[in-house]
Amino acid sequence: MKDILRAGLAVPALTPADVTSNAEKIAASIKSAAGEGATVLLFPELSLSGYTCGELFHSDLLLSRIEDALCLLAGATPDGMLVAVGAPLSIGGQIYNTAVLLSGGKIVGAVPKLLPYGGMRDEHRYFNPGTALDDTVLHTLGCFTFPVSTSLLLRAADGVTLGVVLGEDATFPLPAASLLTLGGAEIILNLSAAPALVGGYEKRRRSLLAQASATHTAYLYAAAGVGESVADQLYCGQGLIALGGKAILENGKIADGDYLLTADLDLGKIRYDRRHDRRFANTASCYGTGDLEEACLPCALATSDGAKLSISRLPFVPDNKPTRDAHCLEIFEIQATALARRLSVVGGKLTIGISGGLDSTLALLVAVAAMDKLNLPHTNITAVTMPCFGTSDDTLKNALELMERLGVTAMTIPIGDAVLQHFKDIGHDKDDYSVTYENSQARERTQVLMDLTNKQGGIVLGTGDLSEMALGWCTYNGDHMSMYGVNCDVPKTLIRFIIEAVIDKALLPDAADVLYRIIDTPISPELLPPDAVGKIAQKTEDIVGPYALHDFFLYYTVRYGYRPAKLYALASIAFTGIFDGNTIKKWLTVFTKRFFTQQFKRNCVPDGIKVGAVALSPRGDYTMPSDAAAADWLAEIAEL
Repeated sequence: MKDILRAGLAVPALTPADVTSNAEKIAASIKSAAGEGATVLLFPELSLSGYTCGELFHSDLLLSRIEDALCLLAGATPDGMLVAVGAPLSIGGQIYNTAVLLSGGKIVGAVPKLLPYGGMRDEHRYFNPGTALDDTVLHTLGCFTFPVSTSLLLRAADGVTLGVVLGEDATFPLPAASLLTLGGAEIILNLSAAPALVGGYEKRRRSLLAQASATHTAYLYAAAGVGESVADQLYCGQGLIALGGKAILENGKIADGDYLLTADLDLGKIRYDRRHDRRFANTASCYGTGDLEEACLPCALATSDGAKLSISRLPFVPDNKPTRDAHCLEIFEIQATALARRLSVVGGKLTIGISGGLDSTLALLVAVAAMDKLNLPHTNITAVTMPCFGTSDDTLKNALELMERLGVTAMTIPIGDAVLQHFKDIGHDKDDYSVTYENSQARERTQVLMDLTNKQGGIVLGTGDLSEMALGWCTYNGDHMSMYGVNCDVPKTLIRFIIEAVIDKALLPDAADVLYRIIDTPISPELLPPDAVGKIAQKTEDIVGPYALHDFFLYYTVRYGYRPAKLYALASIAFTGIFDGNTIKKWLTVFTKRFFTQQFKRNCVPDGIKVGAVALSPRGDYTMPSDAAAADWLAEIAEL
C-alpha cells in the first residue's frame, strides 16, 4: 500500500564484550524482523559490543571483533531492508560511538554520536565526540567504503528519508533530530542507552512523543536493555515506535530486554501534515538545516501491505473508555462555553427544534449547560417539537419527556396542515413521497423556528452535525440553516458517546432514563410515514449508507487528504468481517459524489463552534469550490 512502511526495533539479550554472541543475536533479530516484513530495523546504542564495556572499548581485540562482526552482519542484511546497529568504530585513530547502517549486504553509512553524554559515567573517556569530524569522512571497513557523518540523511528509492541520532537527543534544547527532519528526514532512528530510574520511563516517553509531534515524524527509539552490566545501574531497554506524536507500539516495561517489536507506519499522515503545516516549512527556511550529507539506498522501503496498521473503525472515537469519556466531556464543555458566550451578546434566549433524535438531544443538553453557566433559567430555552407525517410515537414521546425533565419552555406545533397547504399551493400530490415531500417538512420546521425566534428574541440553535454536512444530508434552507451551530464539528459516530458521558457524569441526572432511550433510537430524518404500528420506517443508514463508513472516509479525506484507493484499502482492513469490498466501494462512491456535489451547502452555513482537527467550515477550515469536479476521484474508485 502506498506510503506504508513496516518498521521494527530489537533489544536482544546482549552480553558486554561478547561480540561474537551479540552479533549472532543481532543477526537472529534481523532474520526475524525480515520474516515479519520489516524494512527498517533499529538496535540500541553500542548494541554490538554492549554499552557498559568501559575501558574495554580501547581494546584492539574488541575493535577488531567489531569490524569483523559488522561485515558479517552486513552480509546478513537482506535486500530491501535498512538496519541500524550501535557499535564503537575506530576512525582516524580515534574511537567513536556510532550507529552503523546496513542495507542490501553492505555497510552504507555510519553516524557518530555528536557529544558523549547519557547514562554512562565518563563516556567522554572512551569516545571522541562526533563534532570532532569537521566534514563527512569516507571510511573503509573490510571491503566496504561508506560515509561517516553526524548529519547523514538516508534516502530510499521510493523517497522515504531517514535520519539517525544517538543518546537522549530528544531532551536536548536543540535536538539533532529537529535539524534532520527540517532537512527532509521523515523517520528518525534513535539508538540510546538510558538507566532505569524512577520516573525516567515516562519522562523519556513524553520527550520522544513531543519531538515526533513537533517535527511531524515517525520516531523509533531503542535503548540498551537489562543484559548490560548492573555494577552501578540497571539499563531500561525502553522501546517506542511513534508517529506524529502518537505511540504506535511500545514495550511498556520499566526495565526490559530480549524482544522485537514491529509495526506498520502510515507515512502519508506525516507527509500531509508537513504539506499542510506552514510552520514546518517556515522554520526550515528561517533557521536552515546546516550541511546535510545524503546517502542513497537502491531499495524501496514503504512496501508493506498494511496488515499491521492499527486502524480504528471509528477514528473520531477514542477506543479506551476513560479517555473517550474525558474526550467527550471536553467537547461538551467547549460547546457549552461557546454557546454561553454567544448567548451573552444576543439576549440569553434561544429556540431549538427537538425531534427526539441524537443531534437535537445533544444540542439541547448543550443549551441547558450554557444557561447554567450564565445563571439563566432553563425556561429561556424554547424547545419545539413539530410532529408531521413521519414522526413516530417513540421519538415524539422521547422529545416531550426530555423537554419536561430539563425544565425548558416546551411547545408542540404540528405542521401537517401547513405542509399540506403548501403542497396544494405548489401543486404537489400528498401521496408523492419524493424529495419535495421530505424537504417541504424540513423547511416548514425551520420557518416555525425562525419566526418564533423573531417573536421571542434570541437565536435559533442549529442541531446538524459534521457527518450530515459532509454528505449534504440536510435540506437546503431547511435544517441546513440556523443562527448558531453547536454540533457542526461533531461527527455522527461520536454524538451518542458524548450523551453517554453526560449521563455517566450525572450532569443531568433527572433525564438519564429518557437519554438512554434516545441513544437506542435508530437514526432517521422522520420525513416519511412510520410503519403500521407507529415505528420509524425511514432509517437514514439504509438510504445514505453506514455512518461508521462515512465518518471513516470523512476523517481520512479531510484530516490527511487521502485518495480513494487508500481510503478503500484502509477501510478494508478496519472493517474486515463487517463490510466486504463491494459494500465499501459502493458507499465510498456515494460519499465521494455527495462530498463534492453538496459543497454549495457548506459554503453558506452559519457560525458554529470548532472542537477538533476535522472541520468543514468555509471560513478557513475546508475551502473548496462548489463546482469542483469529482471525475478523477470517481474514476479511481471505479478501478478498485
